[in-house]
Amino acid sequence: MKVTVVGAGAVGATCADNIARKELCSELVLVDIKEGVAEGKAMDLMQTATLLGFDTKVIGSTNDYSKTAGTDVAVITSGIPRKPGMTREELIGINAGIVRSVTENILKHSPDAIIVVISNPMDTMTYLALKSSGLPKNRIIGMGGILDSSRFKYYLSTAMGCTATDLQAVVVGGHGDTTMIPLARLATYQGTPVSNYLDAETLKKVVADTMVGGATLTGLLGTSAWYAPGAAGAALVEAIVRDEKKLFPCCVYLDGEYGQKDICIGVPVVIGRKGIEKIIDYKLNEEEQAAFNKSAEAVRSMNAALDSL
Repeated sequence: MKVTVVGAGAVGATCADNIARKELCSELVLVDIKEGVAEGKAMDLMQTATLLGFDTKVIGSTNDYSKTAGTDVAVITSGIPRKPGMTREELIGINAGIVRSVTENILKHSPDAIIVVISNPMDTMTYLALKSSGLPKNRIIGMGGILDSSRFKYYLSTAMGCTATDLQAVVVGGHGDTTMIPLARLATYQGTPVSNYLDAETLKKVVADTMVGGATLTGLLGTSAWYAPGAAGAALVEAIVRDEKKLFPCCVYLDGEYGQKDICIGVPVVIGRKGIEKIIDYKLNEEEQAAFNKSAEAVRSMNAALDSL
C-alpha cells in the first residue's frame, strides 16, 4: 500500500506523521514545492521510526511526482493557510490553481488513486478536484466534517465534564464558520441524548463555539490549526486502506441526496477501500434541512467563483 501527502506544511507533516505511526502503508511519499522541505521532513520522520516502532518507509520529493507513482490514496493539503481575519472563502483564488495542478499530477502517475482533499475552502476544492479530474464521485473525498465533528465532541466534553471518546456527535453541511451544522439533536453520550445533561443555553453555546472552532484557533495561533486537521486526514486514510466501512461525515458529491444536486458538501458516508461506499440519510428535521439548504447555497456561491478563474 502506498500513500502520498502533498504539502509538507504543518497539516501535511502531521498527517504524514500519523499515517507513519499507524503503519497505514508500506511507503509514504511527502511532496512539497519548496526545495528540500519534503525531503527534510521525511528524513526527520524516518529518524523517529526506531523510537516509535514503525516500519513505514517515508520519502520526500520536491515537486517530482514520478516518485508518487502507484499511489493508492493521495492527500492534498497544499495551499496557503488561513491567516487571522481571513475566511476560507478568501483562499479560493490562490488555492484553486494549486489543487487543480496537484490533482492532475497525482492522476498522471497514479490513475487509480483515491483523493482526499484538506485544502481550503475545502468544499469548493473538493468540487474542483472532482470536476477537473473527471473521476467517479466515490474517489474524491473532502475531510472537513471529520474535523468539525471532532471539535464538536471536544466542546461537548468540556461542557459536560466527560471524555470526548464517550460521545457521538456529527457536523454536516459546509466546512465553514457560517455553513457547518452541528446536529445537536442527534448528539449522544453513551447512547443517551446530550440534551439530558446540558440545558438549551449551554448546548446552544457549544454549537456556536464549534462553528467558530477553526477561527478561534487561527486567532490564538496566528495561522491554521494542524494537529486535529492532520489527525482527521489520517483517520480518513485509515478507513480507506483498512477497508473499515467506517461512518464519517465527509464532503462528497450529491446527486439528489439531502435534496441537493451538483455540489460537494458534508454528509454522513460509509468509507471503505473503494472510497465512498454509501451516503447515509440522517432524515433531518425541517429546521435542520432548512439550515442544510442555506449551507448549500453558500457553498454554491463559493463554487461560482471557479467560473472566473
